[in-house]
Amino acid sequence: MPARNPARDFDLKIVNGFIVDGTGTPGYEGEVGIREGRVAAVGEAPGRAVETIDAAGQAVCPGFVDIHTHYDAQVMWDRMLTISPWHGVTTVVMGNCGFSVAPTRPEHRETIIRTLENVEGMTAAALREGLGEEWPFATFPEYLDAVEGRGAAVNVGALIGHTALRTWVMGEDATEREATGGEIDAMRRIVREAMEAGALGFATSKAPTHVGYQGKPVPSRAAATEEIVALAGELRRAGRGGVVQATVGRALSFPEFKALNEASGCPVSWTALLAGIALQDGDADEQLRRSAELVAEGYDVVPQVSPRALKFEYQLKAPFVFEAMRLFRPVSEADAAGKKRLYADPGFRAAVWERLSERAPASFRRSFRGTVVSEAPGRPDLAERPLFELAEMAGKTPVEYLFDLGIESGLEARFRMPVANHDEDEVERLLLDPHTVVGLSDAGAHASQLCDACATTYLLKRWVREKKSLGLEQAVRMITSRPAEVFGIAGRGRLAPGLAADVVVFDPDTVGDGPLQRVYDFPGGADRLISEAEGIEAVIVNGKVIRRGGEDRVDPSGPLPGRLLRNGRASAAATATAAG
Repeated sequence: MPARNPARDFDLKIVNGFIVDGTGTPGYEGEVGIREGRVAAVGEAPGRAVETIDAAGQAVCPGFVDIHTHYDAQVMWDRMLTISPWHGVTTVVMGNCGFSVAPTRPEHRETIIRTLENVEGMTAAALREGLGEEWPFATFPEYLDAVEGRGAAVNVGALIGHTALRTWVMGEDATEREATGGEIDAMRRIVREAMEAGALGFATSKAPTHVGYQGKPVPSRAAATEEIVALAGELRRAGRGGVVQATVGRALSFPEFKALNEASGCPVSWTALLAGIALQDGDADEQLRRSAELVAEGYDVVPQVSPRALKFEYQLKAPFVFEAMRLFRPVSEADAAGKKRLYADPGFRAAVWERLSERAPASFRRSFRGTVVSEAPGRPDLAERPLFELAEMAGKTPVEYLFDLGIESGLEARFRMPVANHDEDEVERLLLDPHTVVGLSDAGAHASQLCDACATTYLLKRWVREKKSLGLEQAVRMITSRPAEVFGIAGRGRLAPGLAADVVVFDPDTVGDGPLQRVYDFPGGADRLISEAEGIEAVIVNGKVIRRGGEDRVDPSGPLPGRLLRNGRASAAATATAAG
Protein backbone atom coordinates (compact mmCIF):
# COMPACT_ATOMS: atom_id res chain seq x y z
CA MET A 1 0.00 0.00 0.00
CA PRO A 2 1.37 3.43 -0.85
CA ALA A 3 2.42 5.75 1.97
CA ARG A 4 -0.51 7.55 3.52
CA ASN A 5 -1.36 11.00 2.29
CA PRO A 6 -2.80 12.62 5.44
CA ALA A 7 -4.99 14.92 3.37
CA ARG A 8 -6.74 12.08 1.58
CA ASP A 9 -6.26 8.61 3.09
CA PHE A 10 -8.31 7.10 5.90
CA ASP A 11 -8.09 4.38 8.50
CA LEU A 12 -11.72 3.47 7.83
CA LYS A 13 -14.20 4.52 5.20
CA ILE A 14 -17.95 3.87 5.07
CA VAL A 15 -19.35 4.04 1.52
CA ASN A 16 -22.78 3.93 -0.15
CA GLY A 17 -24.62 4.68 3.07
CA PHE A 18 -27.55 6.96 3.88
CA ILE A 19 -25.99 9.54 6.18
CA VAL A 20 -28.09 10.75 9.10
CA ASP A 21 -25.79 13.18 10.88
CA GLY A 22 -27.59 13.51 14.22
CA THR A 23 -28.73 17.09 13.80
CA GLY A 24 -32.22 16.23 12.56
CA THR A 25 -31.58 17.60 9.06
CA PRO A 26 -32.55 15.42 6.05
CA GLY A 27 -30.28 12.48 5.35
CA TYR A 28 -28.44 11.90 2.09
CA GLU A 29 -26.36 9.31 0.26
CA GLY A 30 -22.65 9.65 0.88
CA GLU A 31 -19.45 8.53 2.52
CA VAL A 32 -17.81 8.92 5.90
CA GLY A 33 -14.03 8.94 6.24
CA ILE A 34 -12.36 8.27 9.60
CA ARG A 35 -8.75 8.99 10.52
CA GLU A 36 -7.00 8.68 13.90
CA GLY A 37 -10.25 8.20 15.84
CA ARG A 38 -12.03 11.22 14.37
CA VAL A 39 -14.38 11.92 11.53
CA ALA A 40 -12.24 13.32 8.72
CA ALA A 41 -14.83 13.69 5.97
CA VAL A 42 -18.62 13.44 5.60
CA GLY A 43 -20.46 13.35 2.29
CA GLU A 44 -17.49 12.86 0.03
CA ALA A 45 -14.39 11.02 1.23
CA PRO A 46 -12.03 10.63 -1.73
CA GLY A 47 -8.95 8.54 -1.13
CA ARG A 48 -7.97 5.08 -0.01
CA ALA A 49 -8.70 3.48 3.33
CA VAL A 50 -7.15 0.66 5.32
CA GLU A 51 -10.66 -0.77 5.84
CA THR A 52 -13.89 -0.06 3.98
CA ILE A 53 -17.46 -0.83 5.02
CA ASP A 54 -20.03 -0.98 2.23
CA ALA A 55 -23.20 0.42 3.79
CA ALA A 56 -25.49 0.05 0.76
CA GLY A 57 -29.10 0.04 2.00
CA GLN A 58 -27.95 1.04 5.49
CA ALA A 59 -28.20 4.19 7.58
CA VAL A 60 -24.96 5.69 8.88
CA CYS A 61 -25.32 7.85 11.98
CA PRO A 62 -23.54 8.94 15.17
CA GLY A 63 -23.20 6.41 17.97
CA PHE A 64 -26.12 6.42 20.36
CA VAL A 65 -25.78 8.22 23.72
CA ASP A 66 -27.45 6.61 26.74
CA ILE A 67 -27.64 9.13 29.57
CA HIS A 68 -29.31 6.92 32.19
CA THR A 69 -27.38 3.77 33.04
CA HIS A 70 -26.15 2.04 36.17
CA TYR A 71 -22.97 0.35 35.00
CA ASP A 72 -21.01 1.70 38.00
CA ALA A 73 -20.30 -1.77 39.41
CA GLN A 74 -20.56 -3.81 36.19
CA VAL A 75 -17.79 -1.82 34.49
CA MET A 76 -15.42 -3.38 37.01
CA TRP A 77 -16.02 -6.91 35.69
CA ASP A 78 -17.48 -6.36 32.20
CA ARG A 79 -15.32 -3.98 30.18
CA MET A 80 -17.61 -4.53 27.16
CA LEU A 81 -20.54 -3.04 29.11
CA THR A 82 -22.92 -5.55 27.63
CA ILE A 83 -25.53 -5.22 26.33
CA SER A 84 -25.42 -1.54 25.39
CA PRO A 85 -22.98 -1.76 22.44
CA TRP A 86 -25.14 -4.48 20.87
CA HIS A 87 -27.84 -1.83 20.44
CA GLY A 88 -25.58 0.84 18.96
CA VAL A 89 -24.76 2.68 22.19
CA THR A 90 -21.26 4.17 22.09
CA THR A 91 -21.48 6.49 25.14
CA VAL A 92 -23.03 5.78 28.54
CA VAL A 93 -23.56 7.90 31.65
CA MET A 94 -23.57 6.06 34.97
CA GLY A 95 -24.12 7.09 38.60
CA ASN A 96 -27.76 8.02 38.01
CA CYS A 97 -30.27 8.27 40.87
CA GLY A 98 -27.34 8.82 43.24
CA PHE A 99 -26.18 5.19 43.04
CA SER A 100 -22.50 5.57 42.25
CA VAL A 101 -20.16 3.09 43.96
CA ALA A 102 -17.76 5.86 44.90
CA PRO A 103 -16.84 7.40 47.20
CA THR A 104 -16.96 4.32 49.45
CA ARG A 105 -14.85 3.69 52.53
CA PRO A 106 -13.70 0.07 52.98
CA GLU A 107 -15.90 -0.28 56.06
CA HIS A 108 -18.98 0.78 54.07
CA ARG A 109 -18.54 -1.59 51.11
CA GLU A 110 -21.06 -4.12 52.38
CA THR A 111 -23.62 -1.37 53.03
CA ILE A 112 -23.25 -0.10 49.46
CA ILE A 113 -23.45 -3.65 48.06
CA ARG A 114 -26.62 -4.34 50.05
CA THR A 115 -28.14 -1.08 48.85
CA LEU A 116 -27.32 -1.87 45.23
CA GLU A 117 -28.70 -5.39 45.67
CA ASN A 118 -32.15 -3.90 46.31
CA VAL A 119 -32.19 -1.06 43.82
CA GLU A 120 -30.19 -2.65 40.98
CA GLY A 121 -31.73 -6.11 40.93
CA MET A 122 -28.64 -8.29 41.31
CA THR A 123 -27.48 -10.46 44.16
CA ALA A 124 -25.06 -9.29 46.83
CA ALA A 125 -22.95 -12.37 46.05
CA ALA A 126 -22.61 -11.32 42.40
CA LEU A 127 -21.65 -7.78 43.40
CA ARG A 128 -19.11 -9.02 45.94
CA GLU A 129 -17.49 -11.35 43.43
CA GLY A 130 -17.60 -8.79 40.62
CA LEU A 131 -16.11 -5.94 42.65
CA GLY A 132 -13.61 -8.17 44.40
CA GLU A 133 -12.39 -8.33 47.96
CA GLU A 134 -10.20 -5.24 47.63
CA TRP A 135 -11.88 -2.56 45.57
CA PRO A 136 -9.35 -0.62 43.44
CA PHE A 137 -10.74 2.71 44.67
CA ALA A 138 -12.20 4.51 47.66
CA THR A 139 -12.56 8.18 46.65
CA PHE A 140 -14.37 9.34 43.52
CA PRO A 141 -11.17 10.51 41.77
CA GLU A 142 -9.69 7.06 42.46
CA TYR A 143 -12.79 5.47 40.93
CA LEU A 144 -12.43 7.51 37.74
CA ASP A 145 -8.78 6.51 37.54
CA ALA A 146 -9.73 2.85 38.02
CA VAL A 147 -12.33 2.99 35.24
CA GLU A 148 -9.90 4.73 32.91
CA GLY A 149 -7.11 2.33 33.78
CA ARG A 150 -9.20 -0.75 33.08
CA GLY A 151 -10.65 0.64 29.86
CA ALA A 152 -14.04 0.02 28.28
CA ALA A 153 -15.48 -0.79 24.88
CA VAL A 154 -17.58 2.40 24.86
CA ASN A 155 -17.16 5.92 26.22
CA VAL A 156 -18.09 6.41 29.87
CA GLY A 157 -19.17 9.46 31.85
CA ALA A 158 -19.79 9.23 35.60
CA LEU A 159 -21.98 11.22 37.98
CA ILE A 160 -21.11 11.39 41.67
CA GLY A 161 -24.01 9.86 43.57
CA HIS A 162 -25.68 11.31 46.64
CA THR A 163 -26.25 7.94 48.34
CA ALA A 164 -22.55 6.99 48.28
CA LEU A 165 -21.58 10.55 49.23
CA ARG A 166 -23.84 10.62 52.30
CA THR A 167 -22.66 7.17 53.39
CA TRP A 168 -19.01 8.27 53.16
CA VAL A 169 -19.63 11.30 55.39
CA MET A 170 -22.38 10.09 57.74
CA GLY A 171 -21.96 6.32 57.96
CA GLU A 172 -25.02 4.48 59.29
CA ASP A 173 -26.72 7.80 60.08
CA ALA A 174 -27.01 8.48 56.34
CA THR A 175 -30.36 6.69 56.17
CA GLU A 176 -31.66 8.08 59.46
CA ARG A 177 -31.51 11.86 59.53
CA GLU A 178 -30.74 15.16 57.87
CA ALA A 179 -27.11 16.22 57.71
CA THR A 180 -25.57 18.81 60.00
CA GLY A 181 -23.97 21.96 58.63
CA GLY A 182 -20.53 20.45 59.09
CA GLU A 183 -21.53 17.26 57.27
CA ILE A 184 -22.95 19.26 54.37
CA ASP A 185 -19.70 21.19 54.14
CA ALA A 186 -17.78 17.90 54.03
CA MET A 187 -20.03 16.65 51.24
CA ARG A 188 -19.63 19.88 49.33
CA ARG A 189 -15.86 19.49 49.38
CA ILE A 190 -16.16 15.96 47.98
CA VAL A 191 -18.50 17.07 45.18
CA ARG A 192 -16.05 19.83 44.30
CA GLU A 193 -13.18 17.32 44.32
CA ALA A 194 -15.20 14.98 42.10
CA MET A 195 -15.97 17.73 39.58
CA GLU A 196 -12.32 18.77 39.47
CA ALA A 197 -11.38 15.12 38.82
CA GLY A 198 -13.86 14.87 35.94
CA ALA A 199 -17.31 13.94 37.23
CA LEU A 200 -20.04 14.66 34.72
CA GLY A 201 -22.25 16.05 37.46
CA PHE A 202 -24.22 15.21 40.60
CA ALA A 203 -27.12 12.75 40.96
CA THR A 204 -29.72 12.30 43.68
CA SER A 205 -33.09 10.63 44.31
CA LYS A 206 -36.20 10.97 46.42
CA ALA A 207 -38.09 8.16 44.65
CA PRO A 208 -40.27 6.16 47.07
CA THR A 209 -39.33 2.99 45.17
CA HIS A 210 -35.67 3.45 46.12
CA VAL A 211 -35.55 1.25 49.19
CA GLY A 212 -32.16 0.00 50.29
CA TYR A 213 -30.57 -2.28 52.85
CA GLN A 214 -32.86 -3.61 55.61
CA GLY A 215 -35.85 -1.96 53.98
CA LYS A 216 -34.63 1.55 54.76
CA PRO A 217 -34.96 4.44 52.30
CA VAL A 218 -31.70 5.03 50.44
CA PRO A 219 -29.59 7.78 52.09
CA SER A 220 -30.45 10.53 49.59
CA ARG A 221 -34.11 10.28 50.61
CA ALA A 222 -33.18 11.45 54.12
CA ALA A 223 -31.60 14.67 52.84
CA ALA A 224 -33.20 18.07 53.27
CA THR A 225 -33.77 20.19 50.19
CA GLU A 226 -31.18 22.67 51.47
CA GLU A 227 -28.54 19.93 51.44
CA ILE A 228 -29.29 18.88 47.86
CA VAL A 229 -29.26 22.49 46.64
CA ALA A 230 -25.98 23.17 48.44
CA LEU A 231 -24.33 20.15 46.80
CA ALA A 232 -25.62 21.14 43.37
CA GLY A 233 -24.15 24.59 43.94
CA GLU A 234 -20.67 23.08 43.89
CA LEU A 235 -21.07 22.49 40.14
CA ARG A 236 -21.26 26.24 39.61
CA ARG A 237 -18.33 26.85 41.93
CA ALA A 238 -16.22 24.21 40.16
CA GLY A 239 -16.76 26.07 36.88
CA ARG A 240 -16.56 22.95 34.75
CA GLY A 241 -20.13 22.73 33.51
CA GLY A 242 -21.99 19.54 34.26
CA VAL A 243 -25.52 18.32 34.89
CA VAL A 244 -27.75 17.56 37.86
CA GLN A 245 -29.70 14.32 37.55
CA ALA A 246 -32.65 14.06 39.94
CA THR A 247 -35.09 11.21 40.43
CA VAL A 248 -38.45 12.66 41.33
CA GLY A 249 -40.20 12.11 44.66
CA ARG A 250 -41.70 13.95 47.59
CA ALA A 251 -39.85 17.27 48.09
CA LEU A 252 -37.96 16.76 44.84
CA SER A 253 -40.10 18.04 42.02
CA PHE A 254 -40.68 21.18 39.97
CA PRO A 255 -39.98 23.80 42.70
CA GLU A 256 -36.80 21.96 43.69
CA PHE A 257 -35.74 21.51 40.05
CA LYS A 258 -35.87 25.30 39.67
CA ALA A 259 -33.74 25.76 42.79
CA LEU A 260 -31.22 23.16 41.59
CA ASN A 261 -30.92 24.83 38.21
CA GLU A 262 -30.40 28.25 39.82
CA ALA A 263 -27.82 26.92 42.27
CA SER A 264 -25.81 24.82 39.83
CA GLY A 265 -26.06 26.92 36.68
CA CYS A 266 -26.34 23.56 34.91
CA PRO A 267 -29.17 21.61 33.26
CA VAL A 268 -31.35 19.57 35.60
CA SER A 269 -32.53 16.35 33.98
CA TRP A 270 -35.12 14.51 36.01
CA THR A 271 -36.27 10.92 35.95
CA ALA A 272 -38.79 10.08 34.76
CA LEU A 273 -41.83 11.43 32.99
CA LEU A 274 -43.83 8.28 32.29
CA ALA A 275 -47.30 7.69 30.90
CA GLY A 276 -49.78 6.14 33.30
CA ILE A 277 -48.11 7.36 36.49
CA ALA A 278 -49.59 10.34 38.30
CA LEU A 279 -47.12 12.13 40.54
CA GLN A 280 -47.98 14.71 43.15
CA ASP A 281 -47.74 17.18 40.25
CA GLY A 282 -50.45 15.51 38.18
CA ASP A 283 -50.53 13.19 35.21
CA ALA A 284 -48.10 13.15 32.29
CA ASP A 285 -49.87 15.91 30.37
CA GLU A 286 -49.83 18.17 33.43
CA GLN A 287 -46.12 17.47 33.92
CA LEU A 288 -45.45 18.34 30.27
CA ARG A 289 -47.31 21.61 30.76
CA ARG A 290 -45.30 22.48 33.83
CA SER A 291 -42.07 21.58 32.06
CA ALA A 292 -42.93 23.96 29.23
CA GLU A 293 -43.69 26.70 31.76
CA LEU A 294 -40.26 26.27 33.37
CA VAL A 295 -38.53 26.51 30.00
CA ALA A 296 -40.55 29.63 29.17
CA GLU A 297 -39.39 31.14 32.48
CA GLY A 298 -35.77 30.49 31.52
CA TYR A 299 -35.07 27.37 33.57
CA ASP A 300 -33.01 24.57 32.04
CA VAL A 301 -35.00 21.61 33.35
CA VAL A 302 -35.39 18.55 31.12
CA PRO A 303 -37.55 15.51 31.92
CA GLN A 304 -36.37 12.11 30.72
CA VAL A 305 -38.85 9.89 28.87
CA SER A 306 -38.74 6.31 27.67
CA PRO A 307 -40.01 4.85 24.37
CA ARG A 308 -40.81 1.49 25.99
CA ALA A 309 -43.49 0.15 28.29
CA LEU A 310 -41.97 -0.33 31.73
CA LYS A 311 -42.53 -3.95 32.82
CA PHE A 312 -40.93 -5.33 35.98
CA GLU A 313 -40.30 -9.03 36.43
CA TYR A 314 -39.92 -9.79 40.12
CA GLN A 315 -39.74 -12.58 42.68
CA LEU A 316 -41.24 -12.35 46.13
CA LYS A 317 -37.75 -12.65 47.60
CA ALA A 318 -37.13 -9.17 46.12
CA PRO A 319 -40.59 -7.56 45.62
CA PHE A 320 -39.29 -4.28 44.15
CA VAL A 321 -42.65 -3.16 42.74
CA PHE A 322 -44.24 -3.16 46.21
CA GLU A 323 -41.40 -1.80 48.32
CA ALA A 324 -42.56 1.81 48.13
CA MET A 325 -45.58 0.75 50.21
CA ARG A 326 -45.12 1.27 53.96
CA LEU A 327 -47.00 -2.00 54.42
CA PHE A 328 -44.07 -3.86 52.84
CA ARG A 329 -41.41 -2.40 55.15
CA PRO A 330 -41.35 -5.58 57.33
CA VAL A 331 -40.95 -7.68 54.17
CA SER A 332 -37.97 -5.60 53.04
CA GLU A 333 -36.36 -5.99 56.47
CA ALA A 334 -36.93 -9.76 56.73
CA ASP A 335 -34.79 -12.66 55.57
CA ALA A 336 -36.24 -15.37 53.30
CA ALA A 337 -37.86 -17.28 56.18
CA GLY A 338 -39.32 -14.07 57.58
CA LYS A 339 -40.72 -13.12 54.20
CA LYS A 340 -42.46 -16.49 53.89
CA ARG A 341 -44.03 -16.08 57.35
CA LEU A 342 -45.39 -12.67 56.40
CA TYR A 343 -46.71 -13.90 53.05
CA ALA A 344 -48.52 -16.77 54.86
CA ASP A 345 -50.06 -14.52 57.51
CA PRO A 346 -53.84 -14.06 56.90
CA GLY A 347 -53.80 -10.56 58.38
CA PHE A 348 -50.94 -9.41 56.16
CA ARG A 349 -52.64 -10.93 53.10
CA ALA A 350 -55.90 -9.16 53.86
CA ALA A 351 -54.15 -5.83 54.43
CA VAL A 352 -52.22 -6.09 51.15
CA TRP A 353 -55.33 -7.04 49.17
CA GLU A 354 -57.32 -4.20 50.73
CA ARG A 355 -54.54 -1.79 49.79
CA LEU A 356 -54.13 -3.07 46.23
CA SER A 357 -57.83 -3.35 45.49
CA GLU A 358 -59.10 -0.16 47.12
CA ARG A 359 -56.56 2.34 48.44
CA ALA A 360 -53.59 2.22 46.08
CA PRO A 361 -53.48 4.88 43.34
CA ALA A 362 -55.68 3.97 40.38
CA SER A 363 -52.65 3.66 38.09
CA PHE A 364 -51.01 1.13 40.43
CA ARG A 365 -54.26 -0.85 40.77
CA ARG A 366 -54.43 -1.08 36.96
CA SER A 367 -50.82 -2.21 36.82
CA PHE A 368 -51.38 -4.91 39.43
CA ARG A 369 -54.41 -6.15 37.51
CA GLY A 370 -52.11 -6.63 34.50
CA THR A 371 -49.75 -8.98 36.39
CA VAL A 372 -48.90 -12.31 34.75
CA VAL A 373 -47.01 -15.34 36.03
CA SER A 374 -43.88 -15.32 33.89
CA GLU A 375 -42.28 -18.45 35.34
CA ALA A 376 -43.21 -20.97 38.04
CA PRO A 377 -40.71 -23.78 38.70
CA GLY A 378 -42.35 -27.13 38.06
CA ARG A 379 -45.51 -25.49 36.70
CA PRO A 380 -44.94 -24.67 33.01
CA ASP A 381 -48.73 -24.60 32.56
CA LEU A 382 -48.84 -21.30 34.48
CA ALA A 383 -46.34 -19.41 32.29
CA GLU A 384 -47.74 -16.16 30.84
CA ARG A 385 -51.12 -16.68 32.51
CA PRO A 386 -52.84 -13.63 34.07
CA LEU A 387 -52.67 -13.59 37.86
CA PHE A 388 -56.28 -12.45 38.29
CA GLU A 389 -57.55 -15.24 36.01
CA LEU A 390 -55.62 -17.91 37.88
CA ALA A 391 -56.80 -16.56 41.24
CA GLU A 392 -60.44 -16.61 40.16
CA MET A 393 -60.14 -20.22 38.97
CA ALA A 394 -58.59 -21.18 42.33
CA GLY A 395 -61.22 -19.32 44.38
CA LYS A 396 -58.62 -17.02 45.92
CA THR A 397 -57.90 -13.32 45.94
CA PRO A 398 -55.05 -12.36 43.58
CA VAL A 399 -52.87 -11.59 46.61
CA GLU A 400 -53.56 -15.03 48.12
CA TYR A 401 -52.67 -16.72 44.84
CA LEU A 402 -49.55 -14.57 44.42
CA PHE A 403 -48.29 -15.38 47.92
CA ASP A 404 -49.23 -19.07 47.77
CA LEU A 405 -47.38 -19.58 44.50
CA GLY A 406 -44.42 -17.65 45.84
CA ILE A 407 -44.22 -19.76 49.00
CA GLU A 408 -44.73 -23.06 47.13
CA SER A 409 -41.83 -22.20 44.81
CA GLY A 410 -39.48 -21.20 47.61
CA LEU A 411 -39.87 -17.56 46.49
CA GLU A 412 -38.46 -18.50 43.06
CA ALA A 413 -41.63 -17.95 40.98
CA ARG A 414 -41.43 -14.88 38.76
CA PHE A 415 -44.21 -12.40 38.11
CA ARG A 416 -44.29 -9.60 35.55
CA MET A 417 -46.17 -6.39 36.18
CA PRO A 418 -46.63 -3.50 33.73
CA VAL A 419 -45.73 -0.36 35.68
CA ALA A 420 -45.93 2.53 33.19
CA ASN A 421 -45.94 3.65 29.55
CA HIS A 422 -48.70 1.24 28.49
CA ASP A 423 -50.73 3.82 26.54
CA GLU A 424 -48.79 4.47 23.32
CA ASP A 425 -50.84 7.56 22.46
CA GLU A 426 -49.66 9.11 25.72
CA VAL A 427 -46.09 7.89 25.21
CA GLU A 428 -46.09 9.46 21.75
CA ARG A 429 -46.93 12.86 23.22
CA LEU A 430 -44.00 12.53 25.61
CA LEU A 431 -41.56 11.55 22.86
CA LEU A 432 -42.67 14.35 20.52
CA ASP A 433 -42.53 17.09 23.14
CA PRO A 434 -39.55 19.39 22.41
CA HIS A 435 -38.70 19.77 26.10
CA THR A 436 -38.03 16.09 26.85
CA VAL A 437 -34.99 13.87 26.32
CA VAL A 438 -34.86 10.09 25.83
CA GLY A 439 -33.40 8.41 28.92
CA LEU A 440 -34.19 5.79 31.58
CA SER A 441 -32.75 2.73 29.89
CA ASP A 442 -31.51 1.76 33.37
CA ALA A 443 -28.88 -0.40 31.64
CA GLY A 444 -26.93 -2.26 34.30
CA ALA A 445 -29.71 -1.93 36.91
CA HIS A 446 -32.71 -4.14 37.69
CA ALA A 447 -30.68 -6.77 35.87
CA SER A 448 -32.91 -9.70 36.80
CA GLN A 449 -36.13 -7.69 36.59
CA LEU A 450 -36.16 -5.85 33.26
CA CYS A 451 -34.04 -5.07 30.22
CA ASP A 452 -34.46 -1.65 28.64
CA ALA A 453 -30.86 -1.28 27.47
CA CYS A 454 -32.38 -2.00 24.06
CA ALA A 455 -34.41 1.24 24.10
CA THR A 456 -32.47 2.68 21.15
CA THR A 457 -33.22 -0.15 18.73
CA TYR A 458 -36.79 -0.35 20.06
CA LEU A 459 -37.28 3.35 19.29
CA LEU A 460 -36.13 2.87 15.72
CA LYS A 461 -38.25 -0.23 15.26
CA ARG A 462 -41.50 0.74 16.97
CA TRP A 463 -41.73 4.51 16.61
CA VAL A 464 -40.01 4.97 13.23
CA ARG A 465 -40.65 1.84 11.16
CA GLU A 466 -43.86 0.41 12.60
CA LYS A 467 -45.84 3.40 13.88
CA LYS A 468 -44.20 6.07 11.69
CA SER A 469 -44.65 8.55 14.52
CA LEU A 470 -41.06 9.75 14.11
CA GLY A 471 -38.97 10.38 11.04
CA LEU A 472 -35.63 8.57 10.90
CA GLU A 473 -33.63 11.80 11.18
CA GLN A 474 -35.74 12.99 14.10
CA ALA A 475 -35.39 9.71 15.99
CA VAL A 476 -31.62 9.57 15.46
CA ARG A 477 -31.27 13.09 16.83
CA MET A 478 -33.26 12.04 19.92
CA ILE A 479 -30.69 9.37 20.81
CA THR A 480 -27.51 11.16 19.68
CA SER A 481 -27.07 14.93 19.72
CA ARG A 482 -30.01 15.76 22.00
CA PRO A 483 -28.87 13.69 25.03
CA ALA A 484 -25.25 14.71 24.41
CA GLU A 485 -26.25 18.38 24.55
CA VAL A 486 -28.35 18.00 27.73
CA PHE A 487 -25.55 16.17 29.57
CA GLY A 488 -22.68 18.33 28.32
CA ILE A 489 -20.96 15.58 26.34
CA ALA A 490 -18.71 17.40 23.90
CA GLY A 491 -17.69 16.33 20.42
CA ARG A 492 -20.12 13.41 20.19
CA GLY A 493 -23.65 12.83 18.97
CA ARG A 494 -23.07 14.29 15.49
CA LEU A 495 -21.24 13.29 12.32
CA ALA A 496 -19.02 16.20 11.34
CA PRO A 497 -15.33 16.61 10.53
CA GLY A 498 -13.19 16.87 13.64
CA LEU A 499 -15.65 15.14 15.97
CA ALA A 500 -15.10 11.77 17.60
CA ALA A 501 -15.67 8.86 15.22
CA ASP A 502 -18.45 7.13 17.13
CA VAL A 503 -20.64 5.66 14.38
CA VAL A 504 -23.47 3.16 13.97
CA VAL A 505 -24.41 1.47 10.69
CA PHE A 506 -27.87 -0.10 10.74
CA ASP A 507 -30.61 -1.36 8.44
CA PRO A 508 -33.75 0.78 8.92
CA ASP A 509 -35.88 -2.06 7.54
CA THR A 510 -34.81 -4.61 10.15
CA VAL A 511 -33.36 -2.73 13.12
CA GLY A 512 -34.95 -3.63 16.41
CA ASP A 513 -34.70 -5.38 19.75
CA GLY A 514 -34.98 -9.14 20.08
CA PRO A 515 -37.10 -11.01 22.64
CA LEU A 516 -35.94 -10.99 26.25
CA GLN A 517 -33.80 -13.90 27.37
CA ARG A 518 -32.67 -14.90 30.85
CA VAL A 519 -28.98 -15.73 31.01
CA TYR A 520 -26.67 -16.64 33.88
CA ASP A 521 -23.45 -14.86 32.98
CA PHE A 522 -23.00 -12.45 35.88
CA PRO A 523 -20.35 -13.16 38.53
CA GLY A 524 -21.07 -16.36 40.41
CA GLY A 525 -23.54 -17.43 37.73
CA ALA A 526 -26.12 -14.81 38.71
CA ASP A 527 -28.92 -14.18 36.25
CA ARG A 528 -29.96 -11.19 34.19
CA LEU A 529 -32.29 -10.37 31.30
CA ILE A 530 -30.80 -9.52 27.90
CA SER A 531 -32.07 -8.69 24.42
CA GLU A 532 -30.15 -9.35 21.21
CA ALA A 533 -30.11 -6.52 18.66
CA GLU A 534 -31.37 -6.91 15.12
CA GLY A 535 -30.28 -4.94 12.07
CA ILE A 536 -27.16 -3.37 13.63
CA GLU A 537 -24.44 -3.88 11.03
CA ALA A 538 -21.50 -2.07 12.65
CA VAL A 539 -20.67 -0.19 15.84
CA ILE A 540 -17.59 2.04 15.81
CA VAL A 541 -16.08 3.74 18.86
CA ASN A 542 -13.38 6.37 18.40
CA GLY A 543 -12.68 4.98 14.94
CA LYS A 544 -12.42 1.33 16.03
CA VAL A 545 -14.98 -1.25 14.86
CA ILE A 546 -16.12 -3.01 18.05
CA ARG A 547 -19.16 -4.86 16.60
CA ARG A 548 -19.82 -6.15 13.09
CA GLY A 549 -22.69 -8.32 11.94
CA GLY A 550 -23.90 -8.88 15.49
CA GLU A 551 -20.52 -10.08 16.81
CA ASP A 552 -17.74 -8.47 18.84
CA ARG A 553 -14.69 -7.50 16.82
CA VAL A 554 -12.47 -6.64 19.78
CA ASP A 555 -10.97 -8.84 22.46
CA PRO A 556 -12.71 -8.10 25.79
CA SER A 557 -9.41 -8.69 27.59
CA GLY A 558 -7.30 -6.63 25.19
CA PRO A 559 -7.05 -2.94 24.25
CA LEU A 560 -10.46 -1.25 24.02
CA PRO A 561 -11.28 2.09 22.36
CA GLY A 562 -13.75 3.63 24.81
CA ARG A 563 -12.68 6.77 26.63
CA LEU A 564 -13.44 8.14 30.06
CA LEU A 565 -15.27 11.43 29.52
CA ARG A 566 -13.97 13.70 32.24
CA ASN A 567 -16.37 16.66 32.50
CA GLY A 568 -17.90 15.35 29.27
CA ARG A 569 -14.66 15.34 27.28
CA ALA A 570 -12.25 12.56 26.42
CA SER A 571 -9.15 12.83 28.56
CA ALA A 572 -5.73 13.11 27.02
CA ALA A 573 -4.66 9.73 28.38
CA ALA A 574 -4.10 6.94 25.90
CA THR A 575 -6.70 4.21 25.50
CA ALA A 576 -6.29 1.54 28.15
CA THR A 577 -4.72 -1.75 27.20
CA ALA A 578 -5.62 -5.10 28.69
CA ALA A 579 -7.35 -5.20 32.05
CA GLY A 580 -4.96 -5.61 34.93
